[in-house]
Amino acid sequence: MWTEYLIPASLEETLRLLAGKREQARLVAGATDLMLELERGVRKGIETVIDITRLPDLDRITLDEDEILHLGPLVTHNAAASSKLLRERGFPLVSAAWQVGAPQIRNRGTIVGNLVTASPANDTITPLMALGARVTLASTKGTRRVHLSEFYTGVRRTVLQPDEMLVDIAFPALKGSQRGTFLKLGLRRAQAISVVNAAVVLDLESPAVKKAVITLGAVAPTIIRAPKAEEYLAGKELTDAVIARAGELAAESARPIDDIRGSAAYRRAMVKVLVTRGLRLLRNNGEQAQVPETPVLLWGRQATDHKPSSFVLRPSSGKSIHTTINGKKYTFTRGHDKSLLRLLREEAGLTGTKEGCAEGECGACTVFLDGKAVMACLVPAPRADGAEVVTVEGLANLTPDSSPKGEGRLHPVQEAFIAGGAVQCGYCTPGFIMSAAKLLEERPHPSRDEIAQAITGNLCRCTGYYKIVQAIEAAVKL
Repeated sequence: MWTEYLIPASLEETLRLLAGKREQARLVAGATDLMLELERGVRKGIETVIDITRLPDLDRITLDEDEILHLGPLVTHNAAASSKLLRERGFPLVSAAWQVGAPQIRNRGTIVGNLVTASPANDTITPLMALGARVTLASTKGTRRVHLSEFYTGVRRTVLQPDEMLVDIAFPALKGSQRGTFLKLGLRRAQAISVVNAAVVLDLESPAVKKAVITLGAVAPTIIRAPKAEEYLAGKELTDAVIARAGELAAESARPIDDIRGSAAYRRAMVKVLVTRGLRLLRNNGEQAQVPETPVLLWGRQATDHKPSSFVLRPSSGKSIHTTINGKKYTFTRGHDKSLLRLLREEAGLTGTKEGCAEGECGACTVFLDGKAVMACLVPAPRADGAEVVTVEGLANLTPDSSPKGEGRLHPVQEAFIAGGAVQCGYCTPGFIMSAAKLLEERPHPSRDEIAQAITGNLCRCTGYYKIVQAIEAAVKL
């Protein structure tokens, strides 16, 4: 995994560490990409991880006096998806953030992390490019601003230097005459990498289009524009014929390849479909319906972010991980180079949290970290230092009941799963129960659609989910 794990307490300390470590260090916030790369063997062990999760005031979404929206480097996908400000003034980014992974992934993964990973299939790059975003890069030598269109030099390659950190994303807030949207085609409804994605931003001068920006993802080494389609739309009304022709012209701009997720011909055809759908949504004022007005986040009511002082963990440091699990204090003198999942199972002996895939795909390892549902396989173990963790073992109501033995009562979701036969083989059950319990904390009376949102990150290989959904509905009444 890593040789040392550093958690700086300030931006200045972070930049000093980067200046000293350079190529030997890897900056992380959510760390979802890093943990996946390590698990798959794509990236071998690295010397130093610098975890910026605890840096203060970098998780804000703000609008300045010049009508420029700013996102800090710790803004997560769920924070973006639920932001009223972004929904009103930067909706394409909201739509893209909502379609990334599942709630547990969106609670950890950041927008900046998505940009820096630099895959042309990453969802948030496409809308930010359409919105005209720029990024600010900082080092001990100062800062520089780079337009997002100039940030990428190829697949997973950027102009970011080894001693630099991306500290701000900025783009002009959409004006009253502007509207935009983002669409994605994946191989399934959730937890899917884009086969193709597209963003469309229009400046409308009723009844015609004054200006159009169309960006396309996963069809070239970097995110690209569709200039012929943009030029064609200028000055025209969005009739069915105009929309169809714009879709055809957008497809001509694509330069896709064949891979396991789709052929080049299929991707090019889907560019036409997505751009056409996007233009129709904007014409019909239907883009906002793509994202729930109050999306399920699995934050619950008391999500917190603890901000301890700086932290240095390496084998020779003698530093231990001090954390609280299910209300009990734990001190770990080993396991610093593991995931939180393996720390819980192998060091704490709490085996209720399951390892189904170790890649953030199945949700069997769902736990609560500082009040938010996350996938423990994608969280570095040192992130638990100073934090509060709840596993399925701690979910039951620990207040003694009136039974002679004084045993605590099971959580209503646990009771409903047992009574309704929703357990099946039982392997995925802890993850489903944790997601459902956090949902009921957040939404005491969820709709069927909200239940579906909550469990998009949990896979069951036994059933069609009917009994699981029914059990969650039954738990509301317990």
